[in-house]
Amino acid sequence: GSHEDPHRKGNPELPLLQRINSIELNAPVQVDLISQTKNNTDAQTRKIAIDFDNTHEAYKSKDNIELLRSLLVFKLCTFDFLVDKNKELMDLSKKVFGKWLFERLMKMTFYGQFVAGEDHNSIKPLIHKNQAFGVGSVLDYSVEEDLTQEEAEKKEMDSCVSEAEKESPGVDRREKKYKAHRQFGDRRGGVVSARTYFYADEAKCDAQMETFLNCIKASGGASVDGFSAVKMTALGRPQFLLQFSEVLVKWRRFFNLLAAQQGKSGMDALEQKLELEQLKVRIAWSNTQSRNVTESAIFIMFPRTIDLLDWNSLINDRTKISNLLVIPNVETGQLEPLLRKFTVEEEKQMKRMLQRVDVLAKHAVDNGVRLMVDAEQTYFQPAISRLTLEMQRIFNREKPIIFNTYQCYLKEAYDNVSVDVELSRREGWYFGAKLVRGAYMYQERSRAKEIGYEDPINPDYEATNRMYHKCLEFVLEEIDHNRKANVMVASHNEDTVKFTLEKMNEMGLSPTEKKVYFGQLLGMCDQISFPLGQAGFPVYKYVPYGPVNEVIPYLSRRALENRGFMKGSQRERSLLWKELKRRLLNGQILYKPVY
Repeated sequence: GSHEDPHRKGNPELPLLQRINSIELNAPVQVDLISQTKNNTDAQTRKIAIDFDNTHEAYKSKDNIELLRSLLVFKLCTFDFLVDKNKELMDLSKKVFGKWLFERLMKMTFYGQFVAGEDHNSIKPLIHKNQAFGVGSVLDYSVEEDLTQEEAEKKEMDSCVSEAEKESPGVDRREKKYKAHRQFGDRRGGVVSARTYFYADEAKCDAQMETFLNCIKASGGASVDGFSAVKMTALGRPQFLLQFSEVLVKWRRFFNLLAAQQGKSGMDALEQKLELEQLKVRIAWSNTQSRNVTESAIFIMFPRTIDLLDWNSLINDRTKISNLLVIPNVETGQLEPLLRKFTVEEEKQMKRMLQRVDVLAKHAVDNGVRLMVDAEQTYFQPAISRLTLEMQRIFNREKPIIFNTYQCYLKEAYDNVSVDVELSRREGWYFGAKLVRGAYMYQERSRAKEIGYEDPINPDYEATNRMYHKCLEFVLEEIDHNRKANVMVASHNEDTVKFTLEKMNEMGLSPTEKKVYFGQLLGMCDQISFPLGQAGFPVYKYVPYGPVNEVIPYLSRRALENRGFMKGSQRERSLLWKELKRRLLNGQILYKPVY
């Protein structure tokens, strides 16, 4: 992490393969902090301290009814029976009360607490109110199909298996991690708070793109500096994400293998540099008769495959995407296609996914909105990150428009962040990251164990915490050096927020520079969001919206997620009580927020 590393200066004379900018390398995880505290006397004088116990500030924007609703909902989230059976209980109450009354009840409780409204018009008052108290919005249309587990599994298997595999299963050299498995076909299992999309057909993806476009327009219309959240699995056939991820991971492994042969294993991702001469020999040895052919093929293929073409030529109609899905055969040194054949339809589906992403990015630019690409499962994530990176290279030239999400519960999180930051520095675009701990832990763990590959998740919460702080510190140092990086600290953990404020103080990084944002979910952790907003920090709520009935699946998981959160944190409830008592003692029984 020292700043004197020559490779962090973007040295133009680096050998060709040092342009492995796209490969998120798999070095071992060393989770130690790279603290370099500075004696910045300027900074000492303008230190910002925030009191997260100040309930007056935290709940200023809420009337007493809203405080009571929060208390009720948080209390209900602590009852195991209610949480475990929430789906059945909601179905039952819908039958008993009828649709209208059921929706009223939901709006008075869970829906009212965690969801902003039914459509992009009805959410505007809430967005404007939060903004008046210094809190921005990341709009997130949270409608989810209510599928049975069987329907979900069927859709997943249909959309993740290619024609070639259907015809002759087991012929292609696909890895089990990057293939669909029926027992994990329902991607909603063991997931907290994230929406799940299942592929039906291309028309459905177009409809989902339209929804995201409306969301972008709503963000642009509702505030000056809004964000809009999108999910790649909503925009195309997931088979492509699986295949593309496998290709990226195999190239990364090939790189690691070559690095190991040159005596460079066990280094940090950015330290591994391959000697090109040795590499040529390595690739060409397998084919001495046609050595020239192999060499020229490698010169064409390596930059293309490793840099995976730039975004525009990726969606260029003349490029066959299946030509990019090639992997190095370690035994022969030859490049081989991942699948024996791609149908014309599969080729088109891959293209359309990229085109939809492109359309969204262009709309975001036109509407002055930033696009937050959510993270998903590890078997999709390399492709999602890679596509997001390609968008950043194009659209983040003037300012950060596209933000990638890094899950810090992954063992490779630090490598991913550091390699991407380095690429942005060399190429001179604005790096944008949202750091989260991660939402798919239980599912990822059981899938890895069941199917038999290495668990990608850090061993425990502490290791994840250290990883989060290590990644965060790395990006903060990058901001300190080069004002082009931006980070959203998306965390409900008060210690992480305090850690960030401390680092900002040490670096003399002022909140008004708007390089470091904070993010929390709507209806949760107001004692963190609002005091930050009042103090002038850019802070955002993730704002889900959508019709009551269609947001229920999302809400039902939110209840499950909050159970752990609410049991562990009596704190939020005690602060809410404290503020209610304070108001009653001050005679503010009819308190109304003023803005």
